[in-house]
Amino acid sequence: MEEIVNKVANSVLEVFDLEDYYQEGIRTSIDISQWLIEGFLLKEKDFREALKNYNWQQYQGHYVAINCTTDAILPAWASILVASYVAPFSKKVVLGNPTDLETSIYQDEMAKIDFSQYQDKPVILKGCSKKPVPESAYIFAIEKLQQYAKSIMYGEACSAVPLYKSKK
Repeated sequence: MEEIVNKVANSVLEVFDLEDYYQEGIRTSIDISQWLIEGFLLKEKDFREALKNYNWQQYQGHYVAINCTTDAILPAWASILVASYVAPFSKKVVLGNPTDLETSIYQDEMAKIDFSQYQDKPVILKGCSKKPVPESAYIFAIEKLQQYAKSIMYGEACSAVPLYKSKK
């Protein structure tokens, strides 16, 4: 009987798994509407007083997304003021929803990677993930990888979809 050979394990294929760059930590959304009159009207004096008296320490070490879940029209300074209170306690603050927050975290992580290690190599951009990897992170990854990789595929080694092939 012939020995079964795992061709994927023996290949030169490099796996780029975005899940490896997931940053552990609590993700929190802060809704500005909680400090607005009926969720819509910003009265500056009351707004400033509410922020001043709020317990910002509860966000110690959190990744924070600041947003407004109502259709209130807010001055630009409102979200900046909220950020000024939460920033000393949080790991990161963004204006937007939880997906925007995750996207920003991945952008930061992608900036730290030395993609030259994939120079002239076939790469598979791993698709399945147990952690919340935003689609935008895959865009960041391919943008960087295709500057170096010989080829890029998406998915799993057994059923990858070709995305890019170098013209070198």
